[in-house]
Amino acid sequence: MAEIERWSEVVWEGNLTAGRGDIAHSSSGALHDLPVTFAARVESPDGKTSPEELLAAAHATCYAMVISNILNQRGTPPEQLTVRATCTLSRSDAGLTIEAMRLDLTGRAAGVDEAALQAVAEEGKTACPVSRALANNVRITVSAHTA
Repeated sequence: MAEIERWSEVVWEGNLTAGRGDIAHSSSGALHDLPVTFAARVESPDGKTSPEELLAAAHATCYAMVISNILNQRGTPPEQLTVRATCTLSRSDAGLTIEAMRLDLTGRAAGVDEAALQAVAEEGKTACPVSRALANNVRITVSAHTA
């Protein structure tokens, strides 16, 4: 199978704490002119994004796709899925570390109760490519609730 590549380009000006950057371009054209600063990462977002927010967005999107596919393969396609990914960044003497990602799934699919959705949520955690990329480096937890 051919490899699939996607890219994003950031332009940064200045030092870490006083500098600023912009996600200038991306392969899809969807990400552009998104401001980033160190302060947005560790203090207040103030309308700017951060690597952790972008990672959470990527994880939530990937996970929703995987859950949708699992439910569809079982003959219970979802009517709606909402995934909130919360990325936790901690400070230590070693520096900043992304230590955890929490995936909260709320879903509605005919014939799928909360216990079944929780089982699918756990299965999705290991099937999701972003989860697999983070595995053994970031603690990933999931919870699921029916809508």
